[in-house]
Amino acid sequence: MSPQSPTPSADTAVSAGDDPRCVPIKLTGPIPIGDEIRYPNYTAEQHDVWRTLFSRQKKLLAGRAADEFISGLTALRLDEEYVPALAEISRRLTKATGWKLARTPGLLDAHDFFEHLARRIFPCTDYVRARSELDYTPAPDCFHDIFGHTPMIMHPRFANFYQKIGQAALNARGADDEGLTRIYWFTVEFGLINNPKGRRIYGNGIISSHAETQFSLTDKVEKRPFIPENVAAQPYDIWHMQETLFVIDSFEQLEQEFDRWSREHHLL
Repeated sequence: MSPQSPTPSADTAVSAGDDPRCVPIKLTGPIPIGDEIRYPNYTAEQHDVWRTLFSRQKKLLAGRAADEFISGLTALRLDEEYVPALAEISRRLTKATGWKLARTPGLLDAHDFFEHLARRIFPCTDYVRARSELDYTPAPDCFHDIFGHTPMIMHPRFANFYQKIGQAALNARGADDEGLTRIYWFTVEFGLINNPKGRRIYGNGIISSHAETQFSLTDKVEKRPFIPENVAAQPYDIWHMQETLFVIDSFEQLEQEFDRWSREHHLL
């Protein structure tokens, strides 16, 4: 799960202080990784919420999601009817790109989150949002984390970039820390890519949001080319629809350009 809560899928007057799920958790010990993760005793209602979210988002993403996301989703073979087991997803990620999942109790402290990314471990929630939160949840749940994040971690170049952003974050201070957070936001969470058949979505904050998916590719959103220096200088508002997004041409470009920016700032 990302170090900040996903953007609302509509203009919603919610503040982080309204929900304890939005308060970052500072770890006091190790969290279960891979096969150590136990499968929760989900209710029939929770499975049905997962089923509803998966079905409607999968339909909506046709012709909108990046080819690389669709390939990752297909390769993961996520269960569409029941909430999948994190341990099983972790095994498939490890086989594909050397990543693992860890079960986190909630929104992690940024340092703890990035420390795991630096070791190719993605901290993932296993709780399911309420049915009343189908269109918007103030903090990441397992649908955002599993459906939104894990398919892209199946892509080797994105997986490498994701580890590097974790490594760089551990060394970032001051303006560099702010700049890196913005790069994370406009790539991992809200990134677009030029695919052969057109512009597509790969950012999980869009991918897992019904409204953002429909909004992000419209003319209401300004699309700018991905240049790390420009991305690092671009503010964003997590409580509103994103009206400025950045577009990469390939994941090779993303990894290489981030690597260059990070080394110039002495973060890698």
